Amino acid sequence: MTPSLKLAQRLALGIPAVLLAGAYLSEYGFGLYPCEMCWWQRYAHFAAVLLALVSTVARPRALWIALAALAILVSGLIGAFHAGVEYGWWEGFTTCTSAVGGAGGDPLAAIMNAPMVRCDVAQWTLAGISLAGFNAIISIASALMIFALLGNGRGARA
Repeated sequence: MTPSLKLAQRLALGIPAVLLAGAYLSEYGFGLYPCEMCWWQRYAHFAAVLLALVSTVARPRALWIALAALAILVSGLIGAFHAGVEYGWWEGFTTCTSAVGGAGGDPLAAIMNAPMVRCDVAQWTLAGISLAGFNAIISIASALMIFALLGNGRGARA
């Protein structure tokens, strides 16, 4: 296996694993519970970890690593969309961003049926960037780096 392919494989396994560890640390260590779109980002990272693990035993390795990078990219794109919803740049899905109340109806029922964690409110930010924003930045950059590494080792078979 070429050094580029080996590094791409390590990144494809390590980046989503570290991001998932951070997500669970923020959830169980700091009480930042995930909304629906947060879960979508996690699902893509779970898929990336699984695909990267498959690349350790199945050939062609580059294909499995590329699929893992694609899953990382999908998580980043979902994160970018989620961050845009949090910043108010565009509307999210109503199941994720529905406001309590509305015209008519029982207010108590509206409260009881409201999502526990809203997707349009950033629970935590650093320098104005939400967790979804950080996931978007890290995931998209990582996926592009993995694709570039795979392109560097294109001539070698693994």
